[in-house]
Amino acid sequence: MFQLLGPLRIIENERVASINARKVATLLAVFLIKANEVVSTEQLVAELWGYSPPRRAVAGLHVYVSQLRKFLAANGRDCSDLVTCSPGYLMRVGPDELDLLEFLRLLDEGRAAFRVGDYESASTSLTGGLELWRGRVLEDQRGGEIVDGFVAWLDELRLECYENLVECDFRLGRHRDLVGLLRNLVAEYPLHEVFYRQLMLALHRSGRRAAALQVYQRARHTIVAELGLEPGRAVRELHQAILVDD
Repeated sequence: MFQLLGPLRIIENERVASINARKVATLLAVFLIKANEVVSTEQLVAELWGYSPPRRAVAGLHVYVSQLRKFLAANGRDCSDLVTCSPGYLMRVGPDELDLLEFLRLLDEGRAAFRVGDYESASTSLTGGLELWRGRVLEDQRGGEIVDGFVAWLDELRLECYENLVECDFRLGRHRDLVGLLRNLVAEYPLHEVFYRQLMLALHRSGRRAAALQVYQRARHTIVAELGLEPGRAVRELHQAILVDD
């Protein structure tokens, strides 16, 4: 199993392996992000060296690919899955060999269950997807367009997953259980207004009206200080509803 949802690792038979050489690790990250797609030599050179590569960058790339194949073979993988394929390389990855693919499957299941009102199933699928995360994604491989774009895209999916999970659990009456999670999410994403609104609602429905109003004040202070803007309409309207105990 390849792990992309956190530090880059290979997990085989409970044995965990990671690559110390940064460029080789970045190469593996790109091949996994583009699993089963051809990645051109030009794209790989730009990812490893930016747009001012050394004169012998292509030769260096071939060396790194060779080192990556050796690493894969030494850790129980079939190095023939990384193939030369004009105009670059392609890495074959099965649907059960990459945690990213499992996360996307569970997210789609959660979305589908949510749409039809099966909130228990949606909550189970979304929770399962989030449990696959193991920390900051590809923190040591960032800096190129492919990895950075992937990290930004994946972070948006993680936000969606949490937002939908909270909404499911609201419908299941789990407001009190969500307070701790939402406090952590507000701390991690201090400018993401959805989590402030959800935390205010969870506290209010748990009988903690004063705490809910304090969250609004914190949200307003943070957003005004960072962006020079008032909180959005959804947060303001919820604040007003809590004030009049609606």
